[in-house]
Amino acid sequence: MKAQTRGTFEMISAMLISGTVGWFVIMSGQSPQAVVFWRCVFGALAMLAACLMLGVLRRPLITARQFIWVCLGGVALMLNWVLLFSAYQHASIAIATVVYHVQPFMLVGLGALFYAERLSVAKLGWLLVAFAGLMLIVFAKGGGQASGADYLLGVCLALSSAFFYAVAASITKRLKEVPAHLIVLIQMVVGVLVLAPFVDFGRGDTVGDAWIYLIIIGVVHTGLMSTLLYSAIQKIPTALVGALSFIYPIAAILVDWVAFAHPLSSLQVIGASAILLAAAGMNFGWSLRRPGPQIIALTDRRGRQD
Repeated sequence: MKAQTRGTFEMISAMLISGTVGWFVIMSGQSPQAVVFWRCVFGALAMLAACLMLGVLRRPLITARQFIWVCLGGVALMLNWVLLFSAYQHASIAIATVVYHVQPFMLVGLGALFYAERLSVAKLGWLLVAFAGLMLIVFAKGGGQASGADYLLGVCLALSSAFFYAVAASITKRLKEVPAHLIVLIQMVVGVLVLAPFVDFGRGDTVGDAWIYLIIIGVVHTGLMSTLLYSAIQKIPTALVGALSFIYPIAAILVDWVAFAHPLSSLQVIGASAILLAAAGMNFGWSLRRPGPQIIALTDRRGRQD
C-alpha cells in the first residue's frame, strides 16, 4: 500500500474515532473532569508505550524552556476537553462539536496577536460567515435538546473549549523540535496531576461499564487516535488533512442523531453548514470574491495571436 493511501485511511480512521468520543463520554455517566482525568491516565499509559516503541525516551529531546511550554499547553488542552465534554451535557454532542470548529479563527487571531501573522481580507470574510452561522445556532433549537439558558450555556462552553484548543495549538507551534508523541505524553501526565484534586474517587458508580467507556476513551480516543493522526499528517498533503478533518463533525452529528435522537433543526443545519464552510475556506485559502473576467488569447494555426 502506498504511503499516501495508508495515510488517508489513517486520517479517516482518526476522524471517525474522534466523532464518537461524545457517545462514550455520555455513556460513562461520569463528570467531565473525571472523564478527562481517566482519559489522561489511560492515554498516558498508551503514549508511554508508543514512546518506548519509537525510542523517543532514549535521549534528551526537550529543554527546560520547552518543557514549561509543553506543560502550559497541557493545562490548556485539559481545559479544552473539560469544557467540551461539559458542553455535551447542556446543548448536544452535535452542536458542541460544530461550535467547537470555530477554533481555526481563534487560532488565526492568536497568530496575528502573538506571532504577527497577517490577517487577510479573505480570512476576515470567512470569520464573518462563521459568526453568522454561530448566531443561527445560538438562536435556534433542535429536537430533544436543552432550551433557553441551558442551551446557550452549552454553546458558550463549546466556544470556551475552542479558545483553549487554539491556545494549546498555538503553544505547540513553538515546539516543532519536540517529538509529537512526547508532547502528548507530557500533557497527559500534566492532566493527571492537575485534575486529580477535582475527582471524587469515592463515587460508587465508577464500576462495570463505566470503566470500559473510560478505558476506551483513554486508549482509543487518545492513544490510538493521536498515533493515527500524527502518522497520517506525516504521509499526506496538508490540504488533504484539512479536507478529511471535516469527517469529525459530520460523524459527531450522525452519532448524536442516531444514538440520542438529537436531529438538527433547519436553522441549525444552515448555521452548522456556514461554520464548516468557513472553516474549510480558512483551511484551503478560498476567496470570497468572484474572479474577474479573463481575456483569452486565440492562437491561429501559424501561432499568431489575434
